[in-house]
Amino acid sequence: MLRTILTVLFIIICIALVVLVLMQEGKSAGLGAISGAAETYWGKNKGRSMEATLERVTKILAVAFMLLAVLLNIDRF
Repeated sequence: MLRTILTVLFIIICIALVVLVLMQEGKSAGLGAISGAAETYWGKNKGRSMEATLERVTKILAVAFMLLAVLLNIDRF
C-alpha cells in the first residue's frame, strides 16, 4: 500500500519536474536584449522573481525525486 502511494507520488514529481524545466528560460539574454525590453524595471524584476521561484521549486522537487528514488529501491529486510 505504501509502495503504491510512493510510486504514484514519484510519477507526479517526475511529470512536474519535466514541466518546470520546460517552463524555465535559458541563461542567454535572448532577443529581448536587442530591443532593450529586458532593461526596464518591470521586465527585470518580474522575470527574476518568476525565474527564481521556478528554480527554487525545481530544486525542491529534484531533492524529493532523489529521496523517493532511493526509498523505492530499498529492498525489504
